[in-house]
Amino acid sequence: MKNCYINGIGNVSIQSVDFDVFESEIAEIQILNKAQQPSYKDLIAPAMSRRMAKGVKMGIYAANKALFNAKMVDPQAVIVGTGLGCIEDSEKFLEAIIDNDEQFLTPTAFIQSTHNTVAAQIALHLQCKAYNFTYVNGSNSFESALFDAFMQLKHFNKENILIGGVDEIAPYTFSMYEMIGKVKQSGEEVNFKNPQTKGIALAEGATFFALSNHKTNNSYAEVLDVMLFNAFKDNEATEINTFLAKNNLSVSDLDVVFFGVNADVHQQEFYNRMKAIFNEIPQAYYQHISGSYDTASAFGLKVAAEIIQKQQYPKVVQYNNIEPTKIEKILMINQFNNTDFSFVLLSKC
Repeated sequence: MKNCYINGIGNVSIQSVDFDVFESEIAEIQILNKAQQPSYKDLIAPAMSRRMAKGVKMGIYAANKALFNAKMVDPQAVIVGTGLGCIEDSEKFLEAIIDNDEQFLTPTAFIQSTHNTVAAQIALHLQCKAYNFTYVNGSNSFESALFDAFMQLKHFNKENILIGGVDEIAPYTFSMYEMIGKVKQSGEEVNFKNPQTKGIALAEGATFFALSNHKTNNSYAEVLDVMLFNAFKDNEATEINTFLAKNNLSVSDLDVVFFGVNADVHQQEFYNRMKAIFNEIPQAYYQHISGSYDTASAFGLKVAAEIIQKQQYPKVVQYNNIEPTKIEKILMINQFNNTDFSFVLLSKC
């Protein structure tokens, strides 16, 4: 059975374009957090860039960064996870329907609004005619893409795969989220360690990874296992122990556990139970850096992989006061709204 290594990473986030979790100052999280857009002119012709959705541009940029970082030229698959796809273009098309009384509509915004637009545009940009797939599975969208790539590398004949997670903010969708209480209301505190109000701090971003079954001198980490599910069949501690045992590990073998805490008081109850299960393990978090969106877990994987590669544990991600003595095994635990659960197990190469 072959292995799955992270050899390259590219990212666009709400932080600065050259953000480094080990050195950079972190921008404070707001209720609404828009991504810092890099310069696209070296990658995308200006005429094309003006017509492209924000998510597409972020995806192309992050994908190219990941490939360049890994020195990967021709991936054998492009796999993308997204919660809402190019939702901004969807809104534009719906507004045009209303404004034009359902007549004389140009199809451009509709064509560009489909969920698989990002993966398709990346393939066109790379002239990659290989396996191309998009997963739309709520907050497990990125994990679905990762699981597909994981299986392709381990059990099929793929050697190099490009995967990523991308989501964007659109104004009307945000107003709907406000109405149903999915996001923080104006004036509410955003507290990731001790939330007092419901709702998330909505954000956007794109994070891509160049995966390979070949380890290089610059490999970040190895993906040991991926599991995603909608509900625990047994109690949480039992399922976690079963997952770890499948990989010949126990809770005490973990060096860090990463939580996808998102500042929602109702969802915090799950992470409080996780804190109790891992009460003797160093605990980390990341959405206070990335903000919250369906594929924010991709950003979390980026941070965890960088920590393993550099063998440094930055204070900014520490969720409890326990410091790791070594950094070889990291377990990532994510969920949204008490469903869309996922485990991702990483190891030092």
